[in-house]
Amino acid sequence: MALLSPSRRLRRTPFSDGVEAAGVKAYTVYNHMLLPTMFRSVEEDYRHLKEAVQVWDVACERQVELRGPDAGRLVQLLTPRDLRPMLPGQCYYIPIVDETGGMLNDPVAVKLAEDRWWISIADSDLLYWIKGLAFGYRLDVLVDEPDVSPLAVQGPKADDLMARVFGDVVRDIRFFRFMHLDFQGRDMVVARSGYSKQGGFEIYVEGGDIGMPLWHALMEAGRDLDVHAGCPNLIERIESGLLSYGNDMTDDNTPHECGLGRFCNTQTAIGCIGRDALLRVAKEGPVKQIRAISIGGDRVPGCDRYWPLKAGDKTVGRISSAAWSPDFNTNVAIGMVRMTHWDDGTDLTVEAPDGARPATVHEKFWL
Repeated sequence: MALLSPSRRLRRTPFSDGVEAAGVKAYTVYNHMLLPTMFRSVEEDYRHLKEAVQVWDVACERQVELRGPDAGRLVQLLTPRDLRPMLPGQCYYIPIVDETGGMLNDPVAVKLAEDRWWISIADSDLLYWIKGLAFGYRLDVLVDEPDVSPLAVQGPKADDLMARVFGDVVRDIRFFRFMHLDFQGRDMVVARSGYSKQGGFEIYVEGGDIGMPLWHALMEAGRDLDVHAGCPNLIERIESGLLSYGNDMTDDNTPHECGLGRFCNTQTAIGCIGRDALLRVAKEGPVKQIRAISIGGDRVPGCDRYWPLKAGDKTVGRISSAAWSPDFNTNVAIGMVRMTHWDDGTDLTVEAPDGARPATVHEKFWL
């Protein structure tokens, strides 16, 4: 593949100096920013993530900040998840949909106060959609992108590393909760969350100037824990069934097609823009849905386009992400499959770039 040409449009992050010093080997572009995808190799990074602890530059998870009396109303306009039970100090995973029920993003909402929220977005220009809604509904709310850059600490030794930098109080943070903790006199929102199933935290670093001091502090504190720079890992995320917006789902898909129906309280999420459309989907059910797929044969090549799933000569779905899994000794994949062929154990054929391969549908992902 040809190289990407760097420019001011392809934004660096507050942690880019540390990422480069750590020997990053590959990037992708995410929200117009650099996102590392590999340091040593995808498989070496995968093994280390499962055994030790990594520090991830995920500043590309940009924040959309909502401030003002109508902030809560605006967030509820965006999502079919009922936010009324949510309290300050909590994080919610929220599907965000348009008027047709199509997925626009699948961020984490961080409720800082009743009148102040951060929406930590996946890869789409959600800021402009939210600004348009705020203006169109004449809401009393300010919407902007603050100088906040998440830094993730992931892996089984994440608690030990974070305790050395922030104190043992981090061990008390519950899943999808956060605390305000001090680092060098600066307030940090520290949440127990992250884009892996290995456990860990996301630190919402407010102010780019403190980014590298925090990076260095984590690296120094974790030397004997075998801390490394890392990044979201393709193999581990597929094993875990962690979807990637733009890869595994787009605005052509509803939350129910993406297996996210449990986050849609369409009966009670009063005000959600796509509520009427999703009420129909919830009643009738989706005709296709995300499934875990195992693919036979040797290691699959990189998946940079959809691979058709076939039942005989009939196309019944597509693969959107795939990789070889050393732990499960098979090629693991994420696919969208029609209801006629999505039952556990259904055998299909995938048309991969290197030829046809046997594939099997699974009801659950591997982790």
